[in-house]
Amino acid sequence: MQALSEARLIAGAGIEGDRYTARRGIYSKKHHIDRQASLIEVEALEALARDRNIELARHQHRRNLTTRGIPLNHLVGQYFRIGDCVLYGGRLNVPCLYLEKLVAKKVFKPLINHSGLNRRIVVEGIMRVHDGIEWCDPGSLYVSIRLANEATPLE
Repeated sequence: MQALSEARLIAGAGIEGDRYTARRGIYSKKHHIDRQASLIEVEALEALARDRNIELARHQHRRNLTTRGIPLNHLVGQYFRIGDCVLYGGRLNVPCLYLEKLVAKKVFKPLINHSGLNRRIVVEGIMRVHDGIEWCDPGSLYVSIRLANEATPLE
């Protein structure tokens, strides 16, 4: 895991250079359209430290983006923009025991319902650090893009 100042998001695939886009991640055999990229709220990490005395560095949580000030649970089933990209909130992320093993900290139960958002990349482009997250009117997208995305239901 490494911090980037910008990243290219590839529609229908993932983040350029990411292990899951290249199908080399631990869960690559269980690939799902809603797992093209993931976000987690920094507030969830701060609460973990404050309430459970468990510190996770930003590279340890294994999500692609760390956000602040955006309730990610509200983005499930919604289109939103980050930089040049349009994303779709596929489903809430479920914490995994593999993460506990990697970081040697009991994070599974405390992160239930706070483990982030899995998303689909609908319109590709460049995303940069400090780009805001804005709701996207589905009507502003080409109908073919919207229909292709919505042909796969939320899981």
